[in-house]
Amino acid sequence: MNGISRPRRRFTGWHMTAILIAFFAVVIVVNVLMATVAVRSFGGAVVENSYVASQKFNGWLAQARAQKQLGWRDGVALDAGRHVRLALSRKGAGVSAVAQHPLGRAADIPLSFREAAPGLYVSDRTLPAGRWQIRFDLRHGGEAMHILREVG
Repeated sequence: MNGISRPRRRFTGWHMTAILIAFFAVVIVVNVLMATVAVRSFGGAVVENSYVASQKFNGWLAQARAQKQLGWRDGVALDAGRHVRLALSRKGAGVSAVAQHPLGRAADIPLSFREAAPGLYVSDRTLPAGRWQIRFDLRHGGEAMHILREVG
């Protein structure tokens, strides 16, 4: 080239220390960010004791199979006024329900239903904004069915 050479900078222990500090700083910042997002978006356990819930899981599956054999079909939605609307394949069913916040941040809301049209049931109360789990208790003749649906 032109005969002028630049002295090469040596890689020293200070360079390695800076690289290690920068690497671990990025890891720590990402971990803190992810933990903060996780805690803010999920405020608690859905079940009191996950071990006890796991022991009941097979029973819940058997109950779901038994209810499926009854042949009931349902559709759950919220209307513009946030009333719960339940469409059932059975007309003239007795319907009651309890709306629960998924994480227990709000008090349970008991709901009563009236049959607005054959097979279409509308709740007497409105739900506040947010997501809600609704546990329905349905009765028709000698049959009973319990369903859990989420709206919001």
